[in-house]
Amino acid sequence: MTITATETTLVSSGTVVTAKGDGPAAGVSEAHNRVFLVTLSITKIIEQESLDVSIFGSADGATWGAKSILAFKQEFYAGEYPLLLDLNAHPDVKFVRAHWEVARWGRGTETPMFEFGVTMKEVPAEILREVAKG
Repeated sequence: MTITATETTLVSSGTVVTAKGDGPAAGVSEAHNRVFLVTLSITKIIEQESLDVSIFGSADGATWGAKSILAFKQEFYAGEYPLLLDLNAHPDVKFVRAHWEVARWGRGTETPMFEFGVTMKEVPAEILREVAKG
């Protein structure tokens, strides 16, 4: 069995943010399967801050839904956090992008700082079939 999966970057690894923002649009209409493994990788943080990352979908790459189609839980620590995104539940979505919000509290500077990246990899149909077999 040959399994290949192309990885798409939603936020470049090592991106440093100090305020909320959005990544670029990434097309998903060419995907053979509409199930993806989305991984948030946080590489640097400062204490007493939080990062909220969510994924939004669009039919045209210009107009984005008011509600995210996937949201990571609020994170406070460096690490890798994977989630599955099943776009079969969103047949109109042809583009996705990451959105992030940052917050800081406590002593020291009030400006939050996170270094992170977000990738998305199509889950091959062979793996989904194996999982479904149990």
